[in-house]
Amino acid sequence: MQTYDDALAAFQSAYITAALWSSTNDDGEPLDSGDFEVSDEFTERMNADAKAFFDAHSQHFTSDNCKYSGCSPIEYAGHDFWLTRCGHGCGFWDGDWKEPVASLLDEAAKKAGNVDLYVGDDGLVYVM
Repeated sequence: MQTYDDALAAFQSAYITAALWSSTNDDGEPLDSGDFEVSDEFTERMNADAKAFFDAHSQHFTSDNCKYSGCSPIEYAGHDFWLTRCGHGCGFWDGDWKEPVASLLDEAAKKAGNVDLYVGDDGLVYVM
């Protein structure tokens, strides 16, 4: 069985990965291109947001609730948390999560509110 720390780390990693591949700099270059480093502020904020959502809802991140099989339900939840909270057109509501969990997670992610990423003058990625 996965420990709390391992499960949280998997959720946070998937959340950050989704954030970087779905975000671009002002020139349209994806932030996961390998050309950008994240700031300490980015890491702290993203991990804190992910931990808060994980702690409140991780009991739902199970294979009984998630039909997607490309990764673990915990990783998929991290991915869907980012996509749902930022309105990317897919996420908890798009059919991979069973009801009523899909609606519960969708509502909770939307309540977390949208955040944007940007590249600072120092070339590091930050959270707005």
